[in-house]
Amino acid sequence: MLARDRKSGDIDEQAIVDEALTSRRSVRAFLPTPVEDATIRDILAVAARAPSGTNMQPWKAYVVQGEKKQALSEAILNSGMRPEKIAWDEYKYYPDQFFEPYLTRRRAVGFALYSLLGIGRRDVEKMRAQHDRNFTFFDAPVGMIFTIDRRLNMGSWVDHGMFLQSIMIAARGRGLHTCPQAAFAPYHRQIRPLLSIPEEEIIVCGMALGYEDESKPENQLRSERAPLEEFVTFVK
Repeated sequence: MLARDRKSGDIDEQAIVDEALTSRRSVRAFLPTPVEDATIRDILAVAARAPSGTNMQPWKAYVVQGEKKQALSEAILNSGMRPEKIAWDEYKYYPDQFFEPYLTRRRAVGFALYSLLGIGRRDVEKMRAQHDRNFTFFDAPVGMIFTIDRRLNMGSWVDHGMFLQSIMIAARGRGLHTCPQAAFAPYHRQIRPLLSIPEEEIIVCGMALGYEDESKPENQLRSERAPLEEFVTFVK
């Protein structure tokens, strides 16, 4: 429903945009309710209006559903590659060693999620099982794998990120939720042949798309954001 100004009755565009942005979060449990292909196409078409340097549009998306999504999940889960053993040999998502304030933020969101799920700090098997849910796209009916040409440079990766954010915001405008998932990137050897992804494309991440299962405790997670004073400098 479109937000309207209470006094004038006009559509409140600021409220609409702000709501889409602030309601976006990483949902980790989805309903099996299908998402129409036309809706997926609309989301991707709108998101493709994201900016890119000299309009290069350096993104590619592979949409998986049904049997192909199941086959992708099984290929990764049956690969024998444990999260603690995988090598980020295409690109590095995280630093070699975490430092402040990033270490504290990372730990805080992890502890918050595991607390909601009743997983203790020493419950290694339960932690692994939760991590493995990434590879079923958290049961979302739609999974997406995103790639970028390996010959492109860092600026194009920035552009790609704006495309990903645009998808997530467009999804919110249609009552859908998402979860961006870097966890897929190290499993490029399992993913590439199934989706016929050329060698010149690097797998950037995956993304789950669907309707939130509001009954699941993990979807109660609301990650904190640092106050403006921690990351903004006004220079006059």
